[in-house]
Order: sequence, then structure tokens, then C-alpha cells
Amino acid sequence: MTEVIRSLRYAYSTRRAWWFTATARSRSRFARTTLGSFWLGISNLLSVAVLATVYGTVFKVSNFSEYVVYLGIGLVIWNSLSSAVCAAPTLLDYNANNLKNVNLHPVFYTLEEWAFQLQTFFQSFILVVFCLSIFQYSLILNLFIPAILPLINLLIFLYWFPLIVCLLGVRFHDILQLVPIVMQLLFLLSPILYVKENLGRLSWFADYNIFYRYLSILRNSLISGTLDFSVCFTLFMINLFGIYISLLFLCRSRKTLPFMV
Repeated sequence: MTEVIRSLRYAYSTRRAWWFTATARSRSRFARTTLGSFWLGISNLLSVAVLATVYGTVFKVSNFSEYVVYLGIGLVIWNSLSSAVCAAPTLLDYNANNLKNVNLHPVFYTLEEWAFQLQTFFQSFILVVFCLSIFQYSLILNLFIPAILPLINLLIFLYWFPLIVCLLGVRFHDILQLVPIVMQLLFLLSPILYVKENLGRLSWFADYNIFYRYLSILRNSLISGTLDFSVCFTLFMINLFGIYISLLFLCRSRKTLPFMV
């Protein structure tokens, strides 16, 4: 517990540094482009438009406007989850030189990556929600009232779960090959392009899919304007446990990380 508390204190004391380096990465990502970070939202909107048209026709949806909102919010959340998890296995390898030559707590690099993923998420999420509000004007209002707690849960999850994948990836390099395959399969088995009822007998899979649980409660809060406090509280407790376990794992591995990257 002492090691975890020290890591949290270090994270807070260096918050300006890792947020600044993450911001620099975000800016350099779209250097010399006219639209800059708006390309993230535009790419998501184009994907939503194409997928909604195709799958709306395939599934013969009765209310196309509702389906566009349902698919669009689910897709932008899933893309952020998938991006954070798929980038995790190579995080420490990417910072190998710093781990070997700079005396910084490795939690710094995990927070920098987390901040980068958060900035990427908000740059696309806000634009998508704003554009989808054309179909459902209450989305923006729901974002600031019932959806705020599920959103916080999602942001916390985007830190500790990729961190665990990161620490496993540095020990077992097969994780790098496995993660994209698993995420693609989870995407196809998660009610993102379709409603949960379409899974039929496999609907139980959505109930035990931790990625979908974080996604669905945020999406439902945005669309319906209601919040299931019991599920939200359960996910928050999972987040607390996940943060503790992931930081403990990181602290225990700190001395050996320079030799594994």
C-alpha cells in the first residue's frame, strides 16, 4: 500500500510534466495539417456514416435516427478503448531508452500515455456527440448530468487496464500479437453495431464483457438520460481495485523493467 500511495503522490506532483509531454505528442501528430485534431472526429463521423448506412440496411432498422446515435456513440467509445489497449504492449519498449538512462518513476510514462489517450478520446468524442445531437438534441445535456459518472469510470478504466496489459506485454511478447486479435473478436461479439437482443443465446457474453459494461452504461446514460447507480458504483469499485493492483504490479516490477525492455 505504501508503494502505491507513493506512486499516486508522484503522479500528482508531476501532473504538469506528463500532461505537457502528452499534449506535445498530440500537437505533433497533426503538424502541418489544416484541420489538426479535428481529423480524429471527422474519421469517426465518416465511419459512423458508412456503418450506419450499411448495417442499418442489413438489420432493417425501423428508426434510422436512433440507430445512428446508438452506433455512433458506441463506436467512438470502442475506438478509444481499443486504441488504448492495443498501444499498451509496446509502451515500455517505446520508452526503453528513458527507462535505462533517466531516473524517472515508470508511472510517469504510463500517465503520459494515458493523458495522450484521453486527449485523443475527447477530441473525437466531443465532435461526434455534438454532430449526433442533430438527431437527438438531448445528448449534450445528458453528457453533463447523468453521463458524467459513467464517463469518469471510463476514463479511470482507460488507465489501469492498459497498464496491466502493458506490464504483461513487456514480460510476454506474444501479448503484442494476441491483443489486436482479441479486441477485434470482442468488437464483433459486443452489441455496438447491433442491439444486445440480436445476440440471442449469446447475450450473456455482453453481461460478462468488461469493455462493453463500461461502454454500455455511458451510452445508455447519454441516450436515455438515466443512470443505473448500482452498476456505476460496481464499476467504480472495480476501478479502485484495478488501480491498486496495476500500480502495485508496476511498483514491484520497477527494478526489473530496464532489463526487460
